[in-house]
Amino acid sequence: MQVHPTTDHMRQPLPEPPCSTERLDQITQLLIHLLQSTLSITSFTSRWQGLRSKLATLKSVLSEISDSSHWSDNPLLGALLPDLQSTLCRIETLCSQCSDPSFAPGKLLMQSDLDMASGWLSKQSHDLELLLRSGVLHQSTAIVLSRPNANGPKSDLCFFVKDLFTRLQIGGLEFKRKALDSLIQLLTEDEKSASVVAKEGNSSCLIHLLDPIYPDSVKELAVVAVSRLASGSDFSRKCVFEEGALGPLLRIIECSSMTLKEKAAMAVEFITEDPDNAWAISAYVGVPILIELCKSGSVTAQSYSVGAIRNISTVEDIRIALVEEGAIPVLVQLLVCGIPPAQEKAANCVAILASSGKFFHSLLLQEKGLQRLLHLLHESSNPDTIEYALHAIYLLSDSDSSYMTLSGSTTFIIHLAELVKYGSIMLQKISASLLANLSISDGNKRAIGVCMGSLVKLMESTKPDGLQEVGVNALVSLLSVRSNRKKFVRDDKSLMKLMHMLDPANDVISKRFPVAVVVALTAGSSHGCRKRLMTAGAYVHLQRLADMDVAGAKKALQRLSGNRLTNILTRSWRE
Repeated sequence: MQVHPTTDHMRQPLPEPPCSTERLDQITQLLIHLLQSTLSITSFTSRWQGLRSKLATLKSVLSEISDSSHWSDNPLLGALLPDLQSTLCRIETLCSQCSDPSFAPGKLLMQSDLDMASGWLSKQSHDLELLLRSGVLHQSTAIVLSRPNANGPKSDLCFFVKDLFTRLQIGGLEFKRKALDSLIQLLTEDEKSASVVAKEGNSSCLIHLLDPIYPDSVKELAVVAVSRLASGSDFSRKCVFEEGALGPLLRIIECSSMTLKEKAAMAVEFITEDPDNAWAISAYVGVPILIELCKSGSVTAQSYSVGAIRNISTVEDIRIALVEEGAIPVLVQLLVCGIPPAQEKAANCVAILASSGKFFHSLLLQEKGLQRLLHLLHESSNPDTIEYALHAIYLLSDSDSSYMTLSGSTTFIIHLAELVKYGSIMLQKISASLLANLSISDGNKRAIGVCMGSLVKLMESTKPDGLQEVGVNALVSLLSVRSNRKKFVRDDKSLMKLMHMLDPANDVISKRFPVAVVVALTAGSSHGCRKRLMTAGAYVHLQRLADMDVAGAKKALQRLSGNRLTNILTRSWRE
């Protein structure tokens, strides 16, 4: 068998690359050589003059870098120097060619080569200067790479943020990905860091990473970082908006993968939470983009996009654009087909549109908005969703068709009574308003008489404004039924509360409200109701209120005086 000899050069390992110190020395010597050599070049003089100026600036920057205490430890610089050395070697070659009288390159080719070399040199000089000005070369690698403790000095956090953004601007893709991961982790774990990041970092650099030139792996992380900033604080959201984030984010929603669409829509929702930013969606032609995502996006993307639509629906001009682009059918459909967060936001948006006038009322009703809202009201267990849906129903009840539908729905009326008893204060207010305004049958009024005690409690509440009045109006409506009047006066707790509210010494409530309830209780010919009111002390309070000219007090007195026991009971009270 013939054995092929192995040559010595095949056994030799590749030479070790020079360390950062050696490489910087080599670059510095090459710079000195180039600055001298280019002085004698007589061809392409204007281009070589520009290159000499850039070489001189680069020499100054490298001198400052070498004076920095930890420059050799910085991994970013270690990645930049080899590329810079390669560019300078290329310039040295061009210098030799232009200095050789016998070399005759094509003029256009040489101009192109010089322009390319000048561009590379400008970019690399800019990156080095950026790295130098960031201050990271004055800190050790250990400090640079470790995220500061949330309770640590603010200066450590500021330095860490500057280092991250330096990596985002001049590092390669892997540096950018790692820096974005660290930035997202910081913004997620330290809620107060968003303002520091917005102030100390470079938001425009972060938004630049949303450009189509970057791979999805980088854009996805950049979108998440932008959304974290937009949701972190008012200041950071303002910075992201002012740096022009909305345009790139809407482009991503329009023509990217669904994963990217979801994250971009989340960022847009956060940015548009500020009413001062919402108008810009229209400027970027973003309304049809968001509506299309609501129609064809994933359930997650739908939730974020309908949230953004809800935010921008507060702007009058955009509401018209939403109608023109077909948003109302999409919103109404999401009320029944969306995931719970999307249903909540859609209901909120529908309520905003319903509050904007009869034009929007008719459009919502044409799309069966009332029926969808009623379905959502009965099916949802989310208090916020229920509140938005009920508010929208209340606004739509202005129309004759809605009024008749709601007034005749026993299921809806009973649901309102349950909300008066067990709902939040806002749900109680809206429900009481509907009970007061709708034309409810006597049978349904009897069915919901159990909520009268809760309506009395609303009369005692001073907040929010208008709650006492709607409570009174709803109670008076229910008291138009005789059986409810009897039920009320037999409820000692409610009766005592009413007497307390009638007392002129109690100034928490306007006296016309409890007086209106007494007037309602004394309607008809029920002597039993009048007797219990007299026994509870209503007559004495009403006399004083009548003397004070409180509206309705004299009428209530007249009705009580119709009882045969009036004189006897009055005498006993005076004694």
